Amino acid sequence: MEFLTTFKIDKPKFTIDSTDSILSIGSCFAENIGEYFKKYKFNICANPYGVLYNPASIYNSLLSIADGKVFSESDLIFSQDEFHSFYHHSDFSSHNANSTLTLMNNNQKMLKKYLPKTNLVIITYGTSIVYINKDNNLIVSNCHKLPENNFIKKQLSLDEITEYIKNSISLLRSFNKDVKIIFTLSPVRHWKDGAVQNHISKSALLLGINESLDKNTFYFPSYEIVIDELRDYRFYKKDMIHPNEIAVEYIWEKFSETMFNSKTLALLKELDKINNAKNHKPRNVFSSKHQEFIKNQLTKIEELNKKNPHLNFDEDIQYFQSQIQ
Repeated sequence: MEFLTTFKIDKPKFTIDSTDSILSIGSCFAENIGEYFKKYKFNICANPYGVLYNPASIYNSLLSIADGKVFSESDLIFSQDEFHSFYHHSDFSSHNANSTLTLMNNNQKMLKKYLPKTNLVIITYGTSIVYINKDNNLIVSNCHKLPENNFIKKQLSLDEITEYIKNSISLLRSFNKDVKIIFTLSPVRHWKDGAVQNHISKSALLLGINESLDKNTFYFPSYEIVIDELRDYRFYKKDMIHPNEIAVEYIWEKFSETMFNSKTLALLKELDKINNAKNHKPRNVFSSKHQEFIKNQLTKIEELNKKNPHLNFDEDIQYFQSQIQ
């Protein structure tokens, strides 16, 4: 008996290699996937502005890097005893204006250097509903809990969405003309806008992405996997809005099967063995059997590092060496 419906995911014209330099940007789902890339030691910069939900905010962030924008006090707002930026998530907020600006501008410098080396970008859109600050007409990345009457709420039109997406592609290619771009739609439902508006918002994003796909771009169906294959609330967290760990892991498996080349898939299996060994809880750390186990892991790491010098095993080596008696 079949208890779920599955669908075939088209193969992209490009694959991901463990040597790729990756930028992941967008909704909180971009962070979920980013954590998996970090787990497997990929060179990834995940959500450098914090969570960004809509195509306009993602484009504005990329534009600020291309323009060499330096943030100043005029870009800050003060609310609830903290300084915030409408370009950034509250991760950048602090009680000190200079600290906030230093963090934001150091981030700009880092990205200015990182993007020309980036050959893969993963963009995850969450919503096509935006909030426009009445004072400067800026589509904000985060409202920072300011009063609703400070903003105008708007559903972006299909033409606007498509323009933001195409302009984002152009900006990324201005840094690296050969960059590969994977688009995906966040499976997180924006339920505060209501069921109908959530589906309108997601549908508009999907149409905009479809209108913008060309060579070296690909759409990965994260949203469809959760909505159609995992059609059950047991794959959601308690809020019934966010996919839980099982769902995210399932999507990662599908993503890996679709996007990684055979060499990288084989490497991931070897890295899983190392990760599983780190999770092993010995009954007696001092036993000769466990000491032999530790030394075997260090030998495996050394062999893997020789074959993959681009990977950083320092943390793993330190972990196992700390148990040697």
